[in-house]
Amino acid sequence: MKMGIGEVEGWLRERLPGLAEEHGVPGVAVAVGAGERVVEAAAGVLSTATGVEATVDSVFQIGSVTKVLTATLVMGLVAEGLVELDAPVDSYLPGFRKATVRQLLCHTAGFEGDVFTDTGKGDDCLERYVELLADVPQIFEPGEMFSYNNAGYSVLGRIVEVVRGEPFDRCMRDHLFTPLGMTHAANDPYEAILHRAAVGHLNGRPVPVWAMARSNAPAGSMLAMTPRDLLAFARAHLADEGLRAMREPQVVLPDIGWGTAWGLGWELYDLPGGPVFGHNGNTIGQSAVLRVDPGRDVSVAVFTNGGDRKPLMKEILGKVVESPAEPVPDPAVRPDAGRCAGVYLSSTSETTVSGDERGRLWLEHVPLGLAADAGDESYRTELLGWRGNSLLPAEPGHGPVAFLGDDGEGRARYLHTGRADMRTAGRVEA
Repeated sequence: MKMGIGEVEGWLRERLPGLAEEHGVPGVAVAVGAGERVVEAAAGVLSTATGVEATVDSVFQIGSVTKVLTATLVMGLVAEGLVELDAPVDSYLPGFRKATVRQLLCHTAGFEGDVFTDTGKGDDCLERYVELLADVPQIFEPGEMFSYNNAGYSVLGRIVEVVRGEPFDRCMRDHLFTPLGMTHAANDPYEAILHRAAVGHLNGRPVPVWAMARSNAPAGSMLAMTPRDLLAFARAHLADEGLRAMREPQVVLPDIGWGTAWGLGWELYDLPGGPVFGHNGNTIGQSAVLRVDPGRDVSVAVFTNGGDRKPLMKEILGKVVESPAEPVPDPAVRPDAGRCAGVYLSSTSETTVSGDERGRLWLEHVPLGLAADAGDESYRTELLGWRGNSLLPAEPGHGPVAFLGDDGEGRARYLHTGRADMRTAGRVEA
């Protein structure tokens, strides 16, 4: 049985400061909603350089949780008859590659999605960014599978501003922040500085930049707010029947320890106690998580600005909503080195999978590009049997990986960790 709202309030007041200290989290802010009641708590500092205290009115970056707000703006256009979900994207952005609006929303468009090119700070940044996507590779045919796609959400942001005839951030304020009463929400540093703003930390030190490129804003590079404001957004999704369609499953996810399926923006969890939906987000040194249990009318948002945030977030979420069970290796499942061994590449990582003389399978992961800049670290771990084509890293802190598809020679075509990384021409012998 999860805690009631009053118990959560007392537990947060007593436990949150110590929890942040235990996990080296400089600052944390939490909001929990049950029906119309919202309780809030904060602890720590917004920056170790300044020592400014984190409060419930402090704004933290929410990273990719932004995608659900972007999706909601798109669904507003759908409701007004201005956009059709199954229309080709080039109906709104002439010349754009083969994909539909729906495929962008549920991450099935199939082109390389980790494109973080900075196209400047002007109102034309999204237009210029979308033009660059003509040159990125197509990983699989549109609609074939799920592969998390940041770039696709920048394209959706561009559709919003083209159809509305206004810059994306103005659409966000006029159609979400203002009508929902989100008073502490900031589209960019110029708005964030009007509030107490958290600074990201890596390796215990403040990061030298506050935000990523504006061209990725619809995907989650800049948006900051309080947990209370994010719960106001979540409440709108619980109250507005017109937004319920966003929680309808669009694509089943690979067995990688994420949700069960993806909707039109939301990650969906089919759990024993009932459905839960939400989204996670990360920027440079800041993280956010939102979970909503519609059956119990409960929602929770947790924001941090560094440190070992995963166990902290897990403990707080566990007091409020049901979460998927932790994966446990299955000795009966034997990794197939011949199928899995190889080198898998994307714009943000190179992963080598190889077998050894004892029949064990090893994964060596090296972050590239923005992933390395954001603090991701290289690691090497044995892969243990789990479920069918999905294996479990032995080293704690890393989720399951799935080996999907076929390259025509009996080997996996993709290593899936949320994103589908393609096998390269190079091969490691098992």
